[in-house]
Amino acid sequence: MPKFNYKGKSTSGTTADGFIIAPDLNAAKTLLRAQKINFTEVVEKGEGISEKIKSLFAPPITSKDLVLFSRQLSTLVGAGVPLVQGLTILGDQIENPTFKKVVVGLRTDIEAGMGIADTMKKFPKAFDNLYVSMIRAGELGGILDTILDRLSGYLEATEALKAKVKSAMMYPIVVLSIAISITWFLLIFIIPKFKEMFSSFGKELPAPTQMLLDLSQFLQVYWYVYIPTPIAFIFVFKAMLKKREVAKKFDGLLLKIPVFGIILKKTAVAKFTRTFSTLIKAGVPILQALDTVAQTAGNIVVEDAILSAKLAIREGERIAKPLAASKVFPNMVVSMIAIGEETGNLDAMLSKIADFYESEVDAAVEGLTSMIEPIVIVFMGAVIGTIVVAMFLPMFSMSEGVG
Repeated sequence: MPKFNYKGKSTSGTTADGFIIAPDLNAAKTLLRAQKINFTEVVEKGEGISEKIKSLFAPPITSKDLVLFSRQLSTLVGAGVPLVQGLTILGDQIENPTFKKVVVGLRTDIEAGMGIADTMKKFPKAFDNLYVSMIRAGELGGILDTILDRLSGYLEATEALKAKVKSAMMYPIVVLSIAISITWFLLIFIIPKFKEMFSSFGKELPAPTQMLLDLSQFLQVYWYVYIPTPIAFIFVFKAMLKKREVAKKFDGLLLKIPVFGIILKKTAVAKFTRTFSTLIKAGVPILQALDTVAQTAGNIVVEDAILSAKLAIREGERIAKPLAASKVFPNMVVSMIAIGEETGNLDAMLSKIADFYESEVDAAVEGLTSMIEPIVIVFMGAVIGTIVVAMFLPMFSMSEGVG
């Protein structure tokens, strides 16, 4: 937590200089007033080397931390416990030191008279725009405990969806990494031993064998080129993705990839409908909800489609028509949203769409996993088999010569 140096005088008139620890400048001034110090200057003290090193290794705030915090705070507020007292209780129980500092900061600012939504907005690493928007709606509507409960349910559903997609991607990545490692080991350590043996044959080697030997030699000699290349590529690729047009083209390409693109698109639809439904249930105005949903879309193509729909709705259009015009959302989704608008049950309809697409993601992930396993095994067999055949071709040639 930041430190602030201050200068001033106490109520007795004596000089009061020193430092105070607080989440931010306003909180520091509030604490000094509580200590009856008439300050003339309050300046944040720069972090020392040790503090910077500690911040690098500080544990991140996870979705699990937020879910637990939301559920517990919902229970306390629902039981009539004052917000400051509830945050004090939770602050004592939280094990994550990074999140504990955030909760202490929340309590300090609320004690100083700030609203909980405004306070949470000061900690974007812990509370995103969606979280803050829903808390603001709950604060204004007097249903903070209900909103916190819905938030925890939403976070759990979102995290479960992420876990399913990650599990689909993890298996092929791990197996492919093992295949590449085995191939690299063979080329660096095993193939050179065959080269020494083949040099005594005194005959021209078959083309596949010669190519494999050349590749092995290249990997041994020019290791300083091919090892840093992937790292450099990642840095350049990330720098390019910071340009919105490049990122939009890349995100659009991801959605068109066979099999994987279908999963990503269904995931995006499930996330959009789940988030939109949660915000509308919380009483967030539709235009503000669309802004928040767009920011949390995770795909620029989907984000632009939502923002275009928002502009059309602002001009008086219904939600379904501009979503259909974007050609990003499936016809079934657009039709169900239109029905939800007509019947006045948009939040319930969006929730049903989210349930359907989350189950679709489940089925797609299972199908992908079962399909990838034989493909990866065949790929590994083909790579290893090619290396073995290429190494034995000279021996076959020798045996024919002897015969």
